[in-house]
Amino acid sequence: MQQESGNQGANTAIEELLVDAGLGVDIAGPFSQALVFIVAFVVIYVLGRIFVVPLIKRLLDSRGYDENVKKPLTKATQLIVLFAAVGMAFAFAGYGNILTALATVAAAATLAIGFALQDILANFVAGVFIFTDKPFKIGDWIEWDDGTYSGIVEDIDLRVTRVRTFDNELLTVPNAVLTDDVIKNPVAKDELRIQFLFGIGYDDDIHQATDIIVEEAENHPEILDTPEPSVRLTELGDSAVGLKSRFWIADPKRGDFVKTRGEYVTAVKERFDAAGIDMPYPHRQLTGGVEVANPAELETLSGD
Repeated sequence: MQQESGNQGANTAIEELLVDAGLGVDIAGPFSQALVFIVAFVVIYVLGRIFVVPLIKRLLDSRGYDENVKKPLTKATQLIVLFAAVGMAFAFAGYGNILTALATVAAAATLAIGFALQDILANFVAGVFIFTDKPFKIGDWIEWDDGTYSGIVEDIDLRVTRVRTFDNELLTVPNAVLTDDVIKNPVAKDELRIQFLFGIGYDDDIHQATDIIVEEAENHPEILDTPEPSVRLTELGDSAVGLKSRFWIADPKRGDFVKTRGEYVTAVKERFDAAGIDMPYPHRQLTGGVEVANPAELETLSGD
């Protein structure tokens, strides 16, 4: 009540000044309200841009958010300051009825828009979670949908994330898809463990093959000595004995991962060939015979 009386007092004082300046009462009233609205809006908006927006920026900087997070959140803060300035200016100018009507219309519009734009709002909320939780960042190599999709993150905004595949295709992925699924980020840490299954024949020396696999890992400059490479016998297949090699690389990138693994497997294969160790492949041998139901008819046909 005190604020309303104060606002009315300000409007009345300005109205009296306008009447004294020669304006009619019918014109001076609305004009004084409009003047109070403009002055209040400018003052509140400028104060918000001077104090509130820089405060939010400092808060985001202190949390360590990157530019892709700070830009949309800063824009959202600026919009909030704008709407707050408009609402408070309406109140200061004494447009209480108009403000109430606008609030009612805005509430109804928000409800209708919410039903119509559920997917967009879901993606927007998911984008906020991506910005705050940081499951990945621009430049990361990610996989999702059980490895069906993978690529390098090129851009993140509040609705979609853009990923460049290794075939140079651009995927525009709704953020809700990424937050509702399991995201694999192989480059999130400073080190990455790589596994590769080598198959050798049942007649080959397991210990010799294991030594070759470990030695080639130790000889490769991009494979870490700590944690040290290891080999385990993991399966006895139909045609091969499976030896799984596990080794680590530092500062992993998709290109480094593929290059290092390819060089390492090539070196092991060459050593296997030199040592006479076989890398068998599955094959089937069909045996049996063919039985003819009516030999006499077959002889007749062959005679023709």
